[in-house]
Amino acid sequence: MARLYKPFRARHSELMSQSLSSFLRQDVPASALKVAVALQRFSPADSGAVAQALPLLLDRAGLASSFSLRSAHVLVKPNLLTATPLACTSPVVVAAVCRWLLDQGARVRVGDSPGFGTATAVARQTGVEEALRPLGLRVESLADPRPLELPLRRGGPVSFGVARVALESDVIFSLPRVKAHSQMRLTLAVKNLFGCVCGLRKALIHTRQGQEPDFFADCIAALWAGLPPVAAVADGLTAMHVTGPSKGQPFPLGLLGASPSAVALDEALCAVLGLPLAGTPLGAALERREAPGCRRAGWQPDYVLARPEDFDCTGFILPDELMHTSFRPWRLFKSCLRRLWLARRK
Repeated sequence: MARLYKPFRARHSELMSQSLSSFLRQDVPASALKVAVALQRFSPADSGAVAQALPLLLDRAGLASSFSLRSAHVLVKPNLLTATPLACTSPVVVAAVCRWLLDQGARVRVGDSPGFGTATAVARQTGVEEALRPLGLRVESLADPRPLELPLRRGGPVSFGVARVALESDVIFSLPRVKAHSQMRLTLAVKNLFGCVCGLRKALIHTRQGQEPDFFADCIAALWAGLPPVAAVADGLTAMHVTGPSKGQPFPLGLLGASPSAVALDEALCAVLGLPLAGTPLGAALERREAPGCRRAGWQPDYVLARPEDFDCTGFILPDELMHTSFRPWRLFKSCLRRLWLARRK
């Protein structure tokens, strides 16, 4: 019988407590919870400056002090949705974060599980594979699903097939690209964790749960709560707007962001774009469960570099009307055939 993983497993509870306590500023009252958020402006075209400055950004965000990274098992989870560069995390960002983690003594694995196709193929076609080669790292397609029981605020619990490497990591680093999303309005660090659900299971979950965006958002919020602690580094150098997550238009946002709290970084990025956290279905779901890191739960962002109002987002377009989140059956069938074909080639 498959082992059923449950949220906040014992070996992660202590780490989560230590991580959350390290977010706190010691010079403020205990009632004013502070979480570090580092936002910085960069030219989207200057990849050399990004690679050089990103380690300092991670240091200023307190990521090294928030987690015990030496010998820790860290899953780096970029967004490798499809073989279109604008839809994926920039190779320079993925490589710079991995290099920094290796310098901290972490044991790093890099992976994703696109709903259609494979992460290894996407990484090869978008340049991530080549960027990681000097570090001795490769991108793996997250597999070996384990059932994770997720208690929901209503209609639960549900069980998702989550990649074993994600469940057994000490820390997950979520590396989203900032993108508009036709179903969730925005896809940021917490939404990026849906890639920890294995392969076609995501599409099946979309089909079963996706007719109601609020319920689907509750599922993703529950997934975040059930995983190990999640830090986040957001790639907003060239964001995607108008629609998304794969066929939108480029927007020169010129932003990189980092925080030991994926929730806090998501709320900061919403503020950059002129939205409250509850302006997206997933943000509203996180507020309903009073997720640690968000203002609704009593946390305040400590902007250690730039502030949201320092970024000019004039012209950034978000979807007004959201589509339902289910996939077409024909697309599911074609992806099944493709996966069978790839398996036979191995």
